[in-house]
Amino acid sequence: MPSSVIRFFRYAPDTRELQVTFVTGRVYVYEDVPPEVAAAFREARSKGTFFNLHIRDRFAYREITHDYADQTEA
Repeated sequence: MPSSVIRFFRYAPDTRELQVTFVTGRVYVYEDVPPEVAAAFREARSKGTFFNLHIRDRFAYREITHDYADQTEA
């Protein structure tokens, strides 16, 4: 189901990093996210609600919006 808050997300199991792109265009990487949390996020009916309850403020993160923008501009 499409989210009104989250545009896209990607999980890298080898590094346990969850990259989340919000509809605002901001991109964050959440660190040391367990595979079970990433799988539940993928299956969640409401991505925004799941994110707020189980990811936001629970994992260290860094914003990479500028890095992402640099990669996508051509």
